[in-house]
Amino acid sequence: MEYGFAFFPGQGAQAPGMGKDLYENSKAARLVFEEASDGAGIDVAKLCFDSDKETLSRTENSQIAIFTHSMAALAALREAGVTFKAAAGFSLGEYTSLAAAGVVTLADGVKIVSKRGKLMQHAADTIDGGMAAILGLEDAKIEEACAAVKNGIVRPVNYNCPGQIVISGLKEAVETAAVKLKEAGARRVIPLNVSGPFHSSLLEQAGEELGKELEQVDFSDLQIPYVTNVTAEYVTDITKTKELLARQVASSVRWQQSMELLIADGVDTFVEIGPGRTLAGFLRKINRGVKVYNVGTWEDVDKVVNELC
Repeated sequence: MEYGFAFFPGQGAQAPGMGKDLYENSKAARLVFEEASDGAGIDVAKLCFDSDKETLSRTENSQIAIFTHSMAALAALREAGVTFKAAAGFSLGEYTSLAAAGVVTLADGVKIVSKRGKLMQHAADTIDGGMAAILGLEDAKIEEACAAVKNGIVRPVNYNCPGQIVISGLKEAVETAAVKLKEAGARRVIPLNVSGPFHSSLLEQAGEELGKELEQVDFSDLQIPYVTNVTAEYVTDITKTKELLARQVASSVRWQQSMELLIADGVDTFVEIGPGRTLAGFLRKINRGVKVYNVGTWEDVDKVVNELC
């Protein structure tokens, strides 16, 4: 049976040992790891289970690991009879949502995110960039403060939930914006431990290169709709998807707006599938009236199946 809406996490949710209990308890999840390994050309199970935190944190590794873990958790749910009416994903997670929607095969999906990770890591290695989370300040004031910075590019890039936006850009510009935002009344400004200015215009070249890679991949028709980060709108026409994915690398993630769209359409049950609980936390700040579940472990699968089925 179909149960509400599935959403998938992005980079930052990785952790050593991720997905191991799914691999050990679900045949469908184990097959996901094996197919991902074939697509990536590496032992993805070993990457997820045995790597240290530093190794997993590298963009080219974390994107493969998170995509695979999320797809394994989804496979375990489907194995138990749980499917979903629509999907979305945060940044990297949008690729998982496309695999969940039947647009790309798992093998092609892991190849794409592997390439995406390498392109983003290369950009990060060549740009002195940074990101910071801004808490307790209105969107308009953050946008205004970033626009006023003159010593480099900085912009709001992750609209996470009310009172939390992430800015990204050149490190010096982010630091200048941080001062302005504190003066404007931000409750906290938290520099993020990331390797680059992700989702800022500084990654436009990476997005263009990714677009060329995407042209080599066959996309199938959507089995369920998904909501894109770039516009916070439903996508039902697959011909637009490759362009949106290429743009997404250097565009803002409009997550709060995406969730508000779904809630306005009557969606009241959400399941975060993959490592971590970040998106569920955002959703509770957007609307406490909806049901939200997390599925990242075998125990989570069992709990959600018992509650939903």
